[in-house]
Amino acid sequence: MTEETPAQPNIGEDLNLGGAATITADGADQGETIEEEPQIDPLGRLVDLQDGKFHWGTGRRKNAVARVRVRPGTGEFTVNGRPLDEFFARDVDRSACLAPLVSLKVRKKVDVAVNTHGGGNTGQAGAVRMGLSRALLALYPDAHGVLSEAGHFTRDPRMVERKKYGRHGARRGHQWGKR
Repeated sequence: MTEETPAQPNIGEDLNLGGAATITADGADQGETIEEEPQIDPLGRLVDLQDGKFHWGTGRRKNAVARVRVRPGTGEFTVNGRPLDEFFARDVDRSACLAPLVSLKVRKKVDVAVNTHGGGNTGQAGAVRMGLSRALLALYPDAHGVLSEAGHFTRDPRMVERKKYGRHGARRGHQWGKR
């Protein structure tokens, strides 16, 4: 029995490195150009928006989390695959979601796609507002002043207080009766 070893490339044989370029083992280029990596900002988001690339933003409120994607477009706004008007029935929640777009006056210039879960309707609307403002900041870096002045980056710190042992709820104690 002989052990077979994988074939080692000889010097001068072509190595295919993922289709980006053909480079020989001695380092000589075969005439094809190497594609450059996309530009990424310090927050890890893509800088140039080509062919369906998005800017991301994450927002949270209470137990709700919203992941928001924004790209230049025609004003389409979907939440969990449904139109905004269908997902959020109340006008207050819809206006909270659209507030960053209205502040920047770009309502019909960007497409927004949101995935949200947890919490209730109002919590999810607040999470969408925060995530949308973060995504718009990545798309329009000079808009920080307008968005922060309107309070779109502010995380609402109010959460449900935990239940304590020895009590019926977070603060309500047991009822005491003399007789």
